[in-house]
Amino acid sequence: MTAAVVAGLLAGYGIAIPVGAVGAYLVAVTARTGWRTGAGAALGVATADGLYALLAVLGGSALVPLLAPVMVPLRWASACVLVALAARAAWTALRAYRARTLAGRASDESPLTPLRAYLTFLGITVLNPMTVIYFAALILATGPEGPSTPLDRTAFVLAALVASASWQLLLTTGGALLGRSLTGPKGRLVTALTSSALITGLAVHLVV
Repeated sequence: MTAAVVAGLLAGYGIAIPVGAVGAYLVAVTARTGWRTGAGAALGVATADGLYALLAVLGGSALVPLLAPVMVPLRWASACVLVALAARAAWTALRAYRARTLAGRASDESPLTPLRAYLTFLGITVLNPMTVIYFAALILATGPEGPSTPLDRTAFVLAALVASASWQLLLTTGGALLGRSLTGPKGRLVTALTSSALITGLAVHLVV
C-alpha cells in the first residue's frame, strides 16, 4: 500500500503543479475574495482530480478511446468557460474601480461564496479530459506494479486527492497574500486585468 500512496502523491502533484488557466484563475479569485473562498475553489479542483484518479483506476484504459471523440468539444467548452469568467472578472474590476469600491466587485453582484467557488472550479476542472488520460497513462505505465487491489486503488486515489488539494491550497495562500498587498482600487484593477489577460491566453492555448 505504501507504493500506491507514493504513486498517488506523485501523480497528484504531477497534474496539479503545472499552473495553467485554472490555477491562474484560482489565484486571481482568492486575491479578490479572500482565503476561505479560494479554499473552496481549491477543493473543487482537487475533487475533480480525485474523481478522475478514481475513474483511471477503475478502467482508465477503457475510458481513453471513449473520450477521444469528444476531446476537441470539451477543450473548446473549457476554453469558452474560462474566457467568459476572465471577461466577467475584468468587467467587474472596471466597474468597481469606477465606483472607487474596495470590495473588488460591483455592489449589485452576488458575492462568490466558498460553495459557489467549489462548484464553479469543480465544473471547470471536470471539463478537462486530459486529467483522466494522464492518470490512466500513469497506471498503464506502472504495469503489474500499479494499484491492483481495492486497498491499493483506494490509497492511490486518496493520495492523489491529498496531493492536489495541498498544492491548490498553497496557490490560494499565495493569492490571499497577493490580495492583502493590493488592497487599493488601482492595485485590484491592475491585478484583475492582468490575470484576466493571462487566463484568456492560457484558455486560447487549449484549442490552438
